Amino acid sequence: MKMVLASNNPGKLAELRAMLAPLGLELIAQGELGIAEAPEPYRTFVENALAKARHAAEHSGLAALADDAGLCVDAFGGLPGVDTAYYATRFGYAKGDDNNVRALLEQMQGVEQRRAALVSTLVAVRSPQDPEPLIAVGRVQGEIARAPVGDNGFGFDPVMYLPELGQTFAQLPVAVKNANSHRGRAARAMLALMRERWL
Repeated sequence: MKMVLASNNPGKLAELRAMLAPLGLELIAQGELGIAEAPEPYRTFVENALAKARHAAEHSGLAALADDAGLCVDAFGGLPGVDTAYYATRFGYAKGDDNNVRALLEQMQGVEQRRAALVSTLVAVRSPQDPEPLIAVGRVQGEIARAPVGDNGFGFDPVMYLPELGQTFAQLPVAVKNANSHRGRAARAMLALMRERWL
């Protein structure tokens, strides 16, 4: 079954391809089909993911999968949340993972309460007007490290420290990261939903 991924993020595409491989899905990035990114005007992960999935399905004629994910920092009232990808731009930096990490660490200087969660919300639709989208959420709680550690992963992985594993996401081998990550948890829940309702 072919399915369009409503993202052009290569890290996200690689992770989701690996995680959804058991279903035999062929996941195609929307950019490969010439589909522009959808607007994300909403303040919750689920609303943005649904909008992106419907947009990709409408422009591809295929079933679509969208992921809206972000970092929710307790000391910032859950922010940056849906604005995670653009976090650095709020502080005068260009958009990008390294600048996001730099901006976060600057904003957290002197902050002792470092608890945070990475959240991934996956939404799948069979068609643009699918009345019963599949929704799966994965969440991992950890702490923001005081400096980036590790070379694997992307986004905030180098500063998302997991006390139970004693490492950041960026220090973990890919298989271990995928087994424990917010996206991994959401993907496993999505696999179960697709098997139950679509296959």
